[in-house]
Amino acid sequence: MSGVDEDGVDPGDPVSAVRSLAIAKAAAVAARPDVAGALVVGCDSMLDVDGVAHGKPATVDEARDRLRRLQGSAAVLRTGHCVIDTANGRQAADHASTTVRFGRFSDAELEAYLATGEPLAVAGAFTLDGYCAPFIDGIDGDHGNVIGLSLPLVRELLARIGVSVCALWR
Repeated sequence: MSGVDEDGVDPGDPVSAVRSLAIAKAAAVAARPDVAGALVVGCDSMLDVDGVAHGKPATVDEARDRLRRLQGSAAVLRTGHCVIDTANGRQAADHASTTVRFGRFSDAELEAYLATGEPLAVAGAFTLDGYCAPFIDGIDGDHGNVIGLSLPLVRELLARIGVSVCALWR
């Protein structure tokens, strides 16, 4: 855990917000003495609904309202990524975007999903690898990005700081 206050970033521009939070989280962890010489990856996600950023809902009512509005529509999950090599201080940051197409669900299904507690713990009130998965009709883009870590983007960021992803396989 980075300890970064996510409320301190203006979510006005979802891309800038997730990128800033990813950088702040990676920098906070990279500054700890117990990670000296390590590669640090920081990420943060928000759901971009028509240019408005949505992080984790604060209440069940907020999650219910959001999910009802998303039924049968699409939104873009944006995830900021930052990689820092603590051995030499090099860092690279960027974001990935994946369009998520939400299905339709009954009120009973929505209430059952809300009762799991999952929507309050995840950006946008949904996740692709949890209870909400049956209500996602599909995605356009990297599924890993929706789960929270775009491996193709991490590979690219590593290359920008001179680290081959293949070198990490050893």
